[in-house]
Amino acid sequence: MHNDEIYLGQRGRAGGMAPLAGLRPLAAGKVRDLYELDAEHLLFVTTDRVSAFDVVMGEGVPHKGRVLTAIAAHWFRRTADLVPNHLVSTDVDRIPGLHGDLRRQLLGRVLVVKRTQPTPVEWVVRAYLAGSGLAEYRRSGNLWGQELPAGLALASALPRPLLTPTTKDDNKDLPLTLAEAEERVGPAVFARARDASFALFERASAELAARGLLLADTKFEFGLLPSGELLLIDEALTPDSSRLWPAADWCPGQNPPSYDKQILRDYLEQCGWNKKAPPPALPRDVLARLGQRYVELAERLLGHLPEGVHAPSSGPA
Repeated sequence: MHNDEIYLGQRGRAGGMAPLAGLRPLAAGKVRDLYELDAEHLLFVTTDRVSAFDVVMGEGVPHKGRVLTAIAAHWFRRTADLVPNHLVSTDVDRIPGLHGDLRRQLLGRVLVVKRTQPTPVEWVVRAYLAGSGLAEYRRSGNLWGQELPAGLALASALPRPLLTPTTKDDNKDLPLTLAEAEERVGPAVFARARDASFALFERASAELAARGLLLADTKFEFGLLPSGELLLIDEALTPDSSRLWPAADWCPGQNPPSYDKQILRDYLEQCGWNKKAPPPALPRDVLARLGQRYVELAERLLGHLPEGVHAPSSGPA
């Protein structure tokens, strides 16, 4: 485990974050810490923190931050011809004032990005029935007003990918109908974000299929520059924002093993936790297995280990 890492601990708050090499802290999310570089650029630092059921755990997952950074950067580069994005650099040496141990700890964790005004909507695209989509289908027979055939089961393929937007909230994202999402952002931004979401999903689905993976669903975030240009922001197609299944294990009616936090969710469901803070202490073997799952996905997608990551051991950490 990497308990000496300064970016492994529990979630902070903007007011309690320490300056990083003199940079002004702006916010601490469930996974990422956000700093101001200058008037036009921000610094994202991706930590090893992990959350489940909207609660941040007290322990971090080995290598998680570096895996998420490498995968997000991969997709930003692979999709820039479809939709412009906010990525400027992943080079830790672009950050002034870093040296020695601090530079080592940040290696492979940073995204230097353009500053935008995020839309107040998260743009979720689904191609298979799972998670909250499955719950909504069982309740209403559709996906928030979008019709579906009767008789679909867990992990069933949808007739076509559907956009199922949600609110963007620090605590709990709530589903929106397409009309509600359009009302929030306006018709012009809605049309651009909708078309970009489907184009990104189609590109990613094809590339993942070539690696034996199914993209069941994912969420995108977009932001606007002062010029009005729409950019893909935050992260893209990572295991924290996507449901990824091995194609060989997919069977409608069964829950495929996924490359996300399912190992953690399964443990928490079985341990009797009430899903409220504070979270229970996590066994080291659960964290090690989860970390190994993240690294396996990165190797499968990228063809190599992310910067700063070594191959995980086969046994408990």
